[in-house]
Amino acid sequence: MQIVILGAGQAAASMAAKLRGLGHQGGITVIGDEPIAPYQRPPLSKAYLLGKMPLDRLTLRGPEWWAEQEIRLLTGTAGFSIDRQARQVQTSAGAVPYDQLALTLGARPRRLPAGMGGDLAGLHAIRNLADIDRLRPELQAGRDLVVIGGGYIGLEAAAVARMLGLRVTLIESAPRILARVAAPETAAMIRKLHESHGVTISESTALTRIEGSQRVEGVRLADGRLLPADLAILGIGVDPETEVAAQAGLQIENGIACDSQGRTSDPAIWAAGDCASFPWQGQRMRLESVGNAIDMAELVAENMLGGGRDYQPKPWFWSDQYDAKLQIAGLGHGHDRIVTRPGDGAHGGSVWYFREGQLLAVDALNDARAYMVGKRLIEAGRSPDPARVAEASVPVKDLLA
Repeated sequence: MQIVILGAGQAAASMAAKLRGLGHQGGITVIGDEPIAPYQRPPLSKAYLLGKMPLDRLTLRGPEWWAEQEIRLLTGTAGFSIDRQARQVQTSAGAVPYDQLALTLGARPRRLPAGMGGDLAGLHAIRNLADIDRLRPELQAGRDLVVIGGGYIGLEAAAVARMLGLRVTLIESAPRILARVAAPETAAMIRKLHESHGVTISESTALTRIEGSQRVEGVRLADGRLLPADLAILGIGVDPETEVAAQAGLQIENGIACDSQGRTSDPAIWAAGDCASFPWQGQRMRLESVGNAIDMAELVAENMLGGGRDYQPKPWFWSDQYDAKLQIAGLGHGHDRIVTRPGDGAHGGSVWYFREGQLLAVDALNDARAYMVGKRLIEAGRSPDPARVAEASVPVKDLLA
C-alpha cells in the first residue's frame, strides 16, 4: 500500500514515523513545498528569531533517518491538485500515485491587501522559515516596529524585538489582546509583562493602511494618527490551507472536514493538523497547535492501517515571551467562571476556567506546578472545588487530592 502525505510539517513527520513504528512496510512519500525537511515551527518566532537556535536544531529528523526508514521525502515540491479517480497527486515533480493520501497542509497567515499597503517591503508575516529569514536582518536596535495584532504570534514577535533593542508598539483592533483565545485575567498578566519591558500596547485600535512608497514608513490608524515605523509585523491570524482539498471536491468546514477518525469525505483521503477540523462535543473543532498536529497525525496513521479509533483531543499550548512561559491546558470556551491563583514573583500566576463547576482549562504564567496539576485534572475528567483553587494558602498539589 502506497501512502502519500501532502504537506511536510510537524504532522507529516509524526505520521510518517508512526506508520513505520506500527509496521507499515509499503511505500511512504512525504511532499513539501519548502526546500528543507520537516522542522519545528514554534521556535521560529522565539529562539530561532533571536539567533539562539541554529537551523540544524530546528529540523525534526536528520537526513539519515528518512533514508533508514525508507521514506521518500520530496522537498521543494508543490502539490497542485488531487485526481481522486486516478488516485494521484499532481506536483511540480510529476504525478505521485497513492492508495491512501493524508493532507497535512497546515495554515497560512492572513495578509493585508495591496490597497492597504500589504505589498510594501518591510511588512512581515510570521509562519515559515523563509519569513523569519527575511525578518531577522531587519530587527536592528533603535528601529521603530509596529506589531499589528495582539495574539500569541504578535506578542512573541514584540518580545523578541524588545530584547533586540527595537522600540515596539503593538496595536489590537479588539478591546483587548488575546481576546479570542484567553480570559481577560490572562490578557492582563501578559499586558503587564509587556509593558514592564517597554512595549506600548494600544487596544481597540484599528489601522487604515500601511504608509510608504516602496517600503513601510508608518502605520495609519483609524483615528487618524500615524505611528512611525521602520518595519511592521502582521499577526492577525491564520487560515487553514484548503485550496487543494476544495478543488478536489472534498468537504470544507472550518478547514478540511474530517470524521472522528480523521477521514475526509473521500474514504481514501485523510487530514490532520492545523488544516483539519473534526467533530468534538457537538461542534466542529480545529486546533492550531503542535500537540494537536502530533496527536491527530499519529491517530490518522493508526486508522490508515485499520485502527478504527476516534480522536479525543487533549489540548495543550505554550508561549515563550521574554523569560516568561505561558502554559495552557484544555480549552476555556464556554466557561462561566474564572478563578485566579497568585504565583511567585512579579509575573506569575494561573487562571482556571470552569463551566457549571467543571474544570475546562488552566492558563499558567511562570507557574509550571499549576499547569501540571491542571492538566492532570482535566485529562482525568476531575474538577477541584473552585473555592479551594482560589485559596492561595492551599498548595496547588493538594488540588489533586
